[in-house]
Amino acid sequence: MKNVLIVGASGGIGQALVKELNLRGMAVTSLSRSTDQFDITNEDSIRDAMDRLVGPFDTIIVATGALAIGSNTPEKALRSLDPVAIAEQFALNATGPALVLKHALQHMPRDRKTVFAALSARVGSIGDNRLGGWYSYRASKAALNQLIHTASIEVARSHKHAVCVTLHPGTVETQLSTQYGSSAAVPASQAASHLLEVLEGLSPSQTGGFFDWAGTEVVW
Repeated sequence: MKNVLIVGASGGIGQALVKELNLRGMAVTSLSRSTDQFDITNEDSIRDAMDRLVGPFDTIIVATGALAIGSNTPEKALRSLDPVAIAEQFALNATGPALVLKHALQHMPRDRKTVFAALSARVGSIGDNRLGGWYSYRASKAALNQLIHTASIEVARSHKHAVCVTLHPGTVETQLSTQYGSSAAVPASQAASHLLEVLEGLSPSQTGGFFDWAGTEVVW
């Protein structure tokens, strides 16, 4: 993990990842909407940003995502479903990270371990869904898991040492958890450290997986 790209570096977890990597002496490149006008919901923006970067990157982490977009809050019932809100969730939480992988593949080395990780969420697990609700967010994260899992099969053909995974960071102390989380939230710095340790320990045989902050595989 010597040369790292963080996409979504202005968010709570993204900022913490950049800080932790700097403390570890890694070379960090960051992309964010606030600093680079990077728009993960726009493929032209993604393509242009990736074409400007100078790699290769040993690790690429997509730390973007949102539970609530604009005035649309998580749905508690079917009557609240709105097609525009659903599409926005998919664009930000699923399609965007997959498109980052599409255009970042050019920066992933073929001769050594290379990692692509996107932040998912345990609520995106279909098998672990016992409470219902949060329709759009759950579905978009489930879609992200499927997109990265599917891509990992293709990527492994050209990049035999690649590890493409999704990660559940746990409940983290961010603006999001303040509104929707619980008292069990951990500091973003701690979450970042946990995630980096997980990525360090993963091998190409685990590509396509969905792991939590402790390195435990999450049920689909």
